[in-house]
Formats: sequence, structure tokens, C-alpha cells
Amino acid sequence: MNILINLLKEIAVFLVIAYLFSKTPVFKLLLAKDFSLRDYFTLYILFSTMSVIGTYFGIPTHGAIANNRVIGAVIAGLIGGPALGFSVGATAGIHRYFLGGFTAVSCGLSTTIEGLFAGLIHRYFFNKNKHERVFDPDVAFFTTLIAEILQMIIIIAISRPIEDAVSLVKVIALPMIISNSLGTALIISLFRDQRYNYDKIGSIYSKQALRIAKRILGELNKGINRNSAKKIANILLEETSVASVSITDRENILAFVGVGEDHHIAGYPIASDLTKEAIKENKIVFIDGSNEYYHCPISKECKLSSVLVVPMRVKDEVIGTIKLYGQKNKSFFKINRTLGKGIAEIVSNQLLAVRYEYQKNLLTKAELNLIQAQINPHFLFNAINTIVAINRRNPNKAVDLLIHLSNFFRKMLKRNEDLSTIKEELDHVNSYLEIEKARLEDRLTVITDIDSNLLDAKIPTFSLQPLVENAIKHGISDLISNGKVEIRIFRNDGHLQIDIEDNAGIYNEKKGKNGLGIRIVDKRIKNLVGNDYGVYMHCETDLKTIATILLPGGGIN
Repeated sequence: MNILINLLKEIAVFLVIAYLFSKTPVFKLLLAKDFSLRDYFTLYILFSTMSVIGTYFGIPTHGAIANNRVIGAVIAGLIGGPALGFSVGATAGIHRYFLGGFTAVSCGLSTTIEGLFAGLIHRYFFNKNKHERVFDPDVAFFTTLIAEILQMIIIIAISRPIEDAVSLVKVIALPMIISNSLGTALIISLFRDQRYNYDKIGSIYSKQALRIAKRILGELNKGINRNSAKKIANILLEETSVASVSITDRENILAFVGVGEDHHIAGYPIASDLTKEAIKENKIVFIDGSNEYYHCPISKECKLSSVLVVPMRVKDEVIGTIKLYGQKNKSFFKINRTLGKGIAEIVSNQLLAVRYEYQKNLLTKAELNLIQAQINPHFLFNAINTIVAINRRNPNKAVDLLIHLSNFFRKMLKRNEDLSTIKEELDHVNSYLEIEKARLEDRLTVITDIDSNLLDAKIPTFSLQPLVENAIKHGISDLISNGKVEIRIFRNDGHLQIDIEDNAGIYNEKKGKNGLGIRIVDKRIKNLVGNDYGVYMHCETDLKTIATILLPGGGIN
């Protein structure tokens, strides 16, 4: 009983270590499903240290050590898989071996096997697509229980003299099995709760960001001016906990709402050196109101003490700023900093799209219409509504879709070259497809057959996505049954051929809406490489439609 009580006391040390770890930025590693080599190394150091401490804090008894060493190895295996579990177990086992004693070999070997065993439990749940089960305290408890029983069997099987091994196991088996199983379960429970808190906070932030984006996008269709700037500033003031919001161009205040609007007047020149610095140096400026105070250049009676100045950019050109202010004696929350940066990027991207509309010397009118079609509010709002719906059930999936949505618009708005590689085009298409698959759920299946040797070949920018969108929007979306899109890229008779096939068999070239994207892509290809190449359509009604892009064998140089 004394051994059990002492081992349970030592578990308190492990719980403190686990708690402190959960409060560090490194804990965010446990939010990911996949780890990099650097992540594995960080976790290896953490859990190996925990296991070694478990040995040092052990209780000498019968020529051996009753200990909590296995906790670090089992947690490493459950969280990181066989490789991490084996590595931590082997490290702790080797350390135990060099401490000596008649159980040195058996304890060193058993710790290694226990870590590997926990890693195999991890592998089992991941193969079953039940990733979260590795953070289930019940799984942790019974995994450790079985692992410790294995250790006792190994001690009896290997340690000599066997009489001493049996006597030892009689004394330490029950205390170690109970304490280590309970300790592992408690630590895993702590990790699970912290992960839940991170997910909950992320869900709240995501919903707020989506709501703000949805409200402001409609105000930017004609660019930014004093009227749209005031509407956007009011939206940001309503949605955040800041004291004031200001929007400027490069020289003047376009809008100011909130505390201090009596002396920060729209239409007046920019007076703040911080704003001028942000515009001139194209950088974010933040005065936190704690270590450093914002001093209003207009009024000494101003109640504002902190400010975040975020440049709005079109390409690499700063065209203005969004400014969020905090009031004296009130904290400027980190979420407001994050939102300020995100909203500035959304506004910048939308303004870039507006600028593209007027740059007719760079693209034909039809091509500009295609760009507009790529970013039309209908697609964006469908995507937002889909993500909001999924967020209620699966916040992690919603975050993934947000990343795909951001990637979709970023790649579309920042690529101003006439040509892109097939790899870049596929990456853009993949972001679009991930959103559409989430929207259509089981109704959409995507199959790809890509010649990897062609990934670096160049084709006209935005050639694939309009054709894939056409197959879904004007084909599969009208099907009652499940839809399928196949993307094939290969060489055919010296040419580079791209086939985009759907199983709807719905195509009418006389319908302008149906064929706009197809005609634009065809026109751009012909302008670049001649009339022998372009887009060719083949439709077998109610069976399939194939859009074929034919290009020179090496792509377009």
C-alpha cells in the first residue's frame, strides 16, 4: 500500500508537467493530425524527459525500482504513433538499463515494448479513422493496464533468479498497474480538455470572421470610398470589442466611428505619424496601451490609448489603412489584432479584384468577366454558408475549408501572369473542389489521373477551374443521382491533352451562361498558340460530357 501511495504522489508531478506543457505554444502540436520531423523531435524530448523523471522518482524495492516510467512512453505512443512510442520507450529503457539491478534488461526491454504497443493502438484508431480516440482517458487507462501486465510478464520471463523476480512482481504489480494506468488516463484527459478549449475558441473566432467577411464584401463591389468606408467601419465596430475604427486612404481619413469621432473627422488629412509610417513602410504598427501609449495628435483630451494600424494593399501597393483603437484602462484583445489583419486582407483582395475590372489593357473584357465569375458573391456566400453549417458539427473541417477558401482567392487574385504550371492550376482547382465536395457531400466524386511528368508544363492561367466549375455547376448539380468528375492530363500523339469529364451529359453551347468559361479559355489558348489548339467539347446526352484542352506537347513556353 505504501508503494501505491508514493507512486500516486509522484503522478502529481507528472500532472504539473503536463499542465504547464498544455499552457505553452508547443501544446498546439497536439491539435494537428500530422506531425513534421521537428514536431516529432519536440514531443520525443518532452515524453522522454517525463519517462526518465519517472525512473529517478521511483521507489527502490526488492533490488528493483517501482516507478511511473511507462506513462511518458505510453502517452508518446498514443499521441505520436509507433515510431514515437518506440523511440521514447527505447530511450527510457536504455536509461533504466544503465542504472543496473537484476531487472535492468527486462525493465529496459519492457519499457520499449510498452511504448511500441501504445503506438500500435494509435495506428489502429487512425486506420479506423477514429483519430480522437487516442485522447480518450478510457483508452489510455486500458492501454497502460495491458502494457504494465506485459511488463510484469517480461520481468518474470527474463529476470534471474526467477524466485526474486516473482517476489518483486508480487510486491510492485498491483501498485504500478493501478497508479500508471490512472496517471496516464488523467494526463490524457487533461490534454483532451485543453484541445477542446482550443477548438472551441477557434470555432468562435471562425464564426466571427465569417460573419464580418459576409457583411463587408457587399460594400466593396465598387471599390472603397467615404460611403463604403463608413459602412465597413460601422460593421467592424459592431463586431469587435474595440473603442473606435478608422479607415484611410494614403492621405485622408475616409471614415472614423466610435470614441473620438468628435475630433477625428472624415475628410481631414491623416495626422498620425503611426499611420504615415504604416503606409510608407508597408508594415503593421501596434501600440498596446500598456507598455507604450498611443498619443492622439489632434486632441490631448482623446480617450484612446492603443491602436492597431494595418495597411490595405493591392498587390504590393499600399492604398490605405484599417485602424482599430482601444480605450484607456481597457485591454486590446488578441482576437482584435487577428481580426484586424484578416479583415485588411479581405478588403485588399476584394479591392484588387475591383482594380482588375478596370485594367482592360492587361486582359480582354471577356477574361475580366471570367475573373469576376471566379469571385462572384454567389460562390462566396455558398461557400460561407457551407462552412458555417459544417462548423456546427466539425470545427476542424470548417477550419480546413476556410483555408481552402482563402487559398482559392489568394491564388486567383495574386497571380497576374498569363501562364501557370499545371501543378499551380491543380492546386487552385483542388481548393475549389474541396469546397464543392463539402457543399454537395456524397453527391460529388472526383477522380484524377495526372501524368506527373507534366506538372511543370505551363498553360494559360485559370484554364482548368472554369471548366471544372462548368462540369459541376451546369452538369452534376442538375443530377438527382451521384455525380462524378474525372480530370485526366496526359500526352496524346505529341500533344498535351487535358480531359475534364462529368457523368451528367448536359451541355448546350447555345446557352451563353453554360459556355462562357469554355469560350474564354478556348479564345486565350488560340491567341497564344494558334487555331490548331483550344477547347473541344464532346457530349453524349444524359451519359457524359468531356471538355478537352489541347495544347502543344510541352505546354506553352
